[in-house]
Amino acid sequence: MEKTMTEIRWHGRGGQGTKTACLLLADAAFASDKYVQGFPEYGPERMGAPITAYNRISDVPCSIHSFIYQPDYVVVVDESLLSSVDVTAGLNPEGGIVINTPRAPYEMRRFLRGYPGRVWTIDARRISEELLGGYFPNTPMLAAIVKVSGILDPDRFIHDMEASFHHKFATKPQVIEGNMKCLIRSMQEVQAE
Repeated sequence: MEKTMTEIRWHGRGGQGTKTACLLLADAAFASDKYVQGFPEYGPERMGAPITAYNRISDVPCSIHSFIYQPDYVVVVDESLLSSVDVTAGLNPEGGIVINTPRAPYEMRRFLRGYPGRVWTIDARRISEELLGGYFPNTPMLAAIVKVSGILDPDRFIHDMEASFHHKFATKPQVIEGNMKCLIRSMQEVQAE
């Protein structure tokens, strides 16, 4: 039976844009005629506190309305969470994990509690600082998960994100070009093991 739904769990810290990236992915998937869910789970609502967010992206209507306990993919927006959160809990070995780190994927295995699936890394800090002038890891991580999961057509994703950014940043059009460059470079630079 063909798989019709992809489930993604995001791990980040408050203020890093994890929830925003999750919701942008839902918007992009919706624009690609997918059925979508995108929602955060908060612990203590403060800057720097761990947060979790979830996406369901499906080709058919989805009637599940719960947290995601067995994701196909996990996105780790903040590498420091690897020492305090079991980010691989329930993670499908046929899927994989994308980690924001300057290190190579094979170097991250020791932090993943024996997870046997695929590992990708991306240096979201470097990319966002070079192209956006500050540390905004959510844009590179969004592009990375789209690239590695194959859930959306990359060209359509870039086109839809440009339209979304024009709407989102209508009063700050100067940030659109940097965000677009950030998406494209991140899709090129995500490293597979």
